[in-house]
Amino acid sequence: MIYNIYIAGVGGQGVIKASQVLGKACLKKGINVVMSEIHGMSQRGGSVPVEVRIGDAYGPIIPEGETNLLIAFEPSEGIRAYKKLSKDSIAVVNVNPIVPFTVSLGISTYEEVEKYVEELKNNLKKVFNIDALALSREAGSEISTNMVMLGAGAAVDGFPIEKKFLEDAIKESFSKKFVDVNLKAFELGYKVGEKS
Repeated sequence: MIYNIYIAGVGGQGVIKASQVLGKACLKKGINVVMSEIHGMSQRGGSVPVEVRIGDAYGPIIPEGETNLLIAFEPSEGIRAYKKLSKDSIAVVNVNPIVPFTVSLGISTYEEVEKYVEELKNNLKKVFNIDALALSREAGSEISTNMVMLGAGAAVDGFPIEKKFLEDAIKESFSKKFVDVNLKAFELGYKVGEKS
């Protein structure tokens, strides 16, 4: 069995760090994980997609239409993942947009967040919104938004990694001074995911 997770965001949101925590949690549980990340544009605020395949996968690229879970750190980036999704996919979407600089230059446009979320809702099994920025502030740092999103995704039905493995991975992935805030952010996201 393979469980496919597509994490979509932009540079500076901690997408890569979240996927590393997830990978470490898989190793702690003793199950196979392969990942593919694209972060060439991350320093310029560009798209940063990560594909994570847990279980009997040999290649890191998720085939079209086979994503089980989309974790969209940014609403419009969730739409970019569309070909990887199916009507059976579940999505966790951060409702806080990061509008590309090309919009202020007049080169491109950015729709209302609700339009991106609605498009996903019309085509996926389940979509739930999360105000990850507010929860990260509650945890003590806006930089912990990635752990809020990971927590929310980890609470989705069928997620293959138990919470304790993810918490242990968080403890090992951050310096001592940042562990508590990231654990709190993860827990706040997890609670929202459980209710959805």
